[in-house]
Amino acid sequence: MNKFHVPPGNGEGDALSSKGLQRRQFLGKMAGGAAVAGLIASCKDQDKNEGGGINLGTGDIGILNYAYALEQLEAAFYKQVTDMPFTGITASETQLLADIRDHEIAHREFFKTALGSKAIVALEVNFASIDFTSRASVLATAKAFEDLGVQAYNGAGKLITDPNYLLLAGKIVSVEARHAAYIRDLISNGSFADNTVIDANGLDKALTPKQVLSTASQFLKSKLNANNLPTS
Repeated sequence: MNKFHVPPGNGEGDALSSKGLQRRQFLGKMAGGAAVAGLIASCKDQDKNEGGGINLGTGDIGILNYAYALEQLEAAFYKQVTDMPFTGITASETQLLADIRDHEIAHREFFKTALGSKAIVALEVNFASIDFTSRASVLATAKAFEDLGVQAYNGAGKLITDPNYLLLAGKIVSVEARHAAYIRDLISNGSFADNTVIDANGLDKALTPKQVLSTASQFLKSKLNANNLPTS
């Protein structure tokens, strides 16, 4: 399988390397920096926080924070995978999992920068159920995260009003789908597009934010409040 050709970063989210900055700038161009700044500056509403937890917000800002939360989770997972390689990992798996880690870090840092003061805080993860020494445990979790990521972006597309954000979501979901295909084939060759993720029309399935966060919350210590997200 060909590599994704993303320069491997140092895996650290707090201080981006020069290569990480280049990735962030690339993603920033995709989204349209002016549109990002304009929407954030115009968002003056005060979101309700009924039910407690970290409030994702409303409208497009809420959807961006929803995506940011998922990218935080994935980036944290793949960083731990590469920091603690599972038993028997191959050189090819090491390189490609590092590539996926760098993609997720780049996505996370883009959303953090684009959201600015509207960004939610850094989330606390809970990976107690994952055995990072076990190939089967790591790949099963990676499969769950990647499938969930694809279905999350597919489900959020119709909720986005700014066309620049919709374009960005389309570009990111295609990368997540590449990740999902690779991980699935590592587990069982040829399963990259089976009927558990592709419907009878040959389309990837979609999930609502509520459905996605129900699954994602199992891997988070932080509680997320999605009550203000758009639903249609």
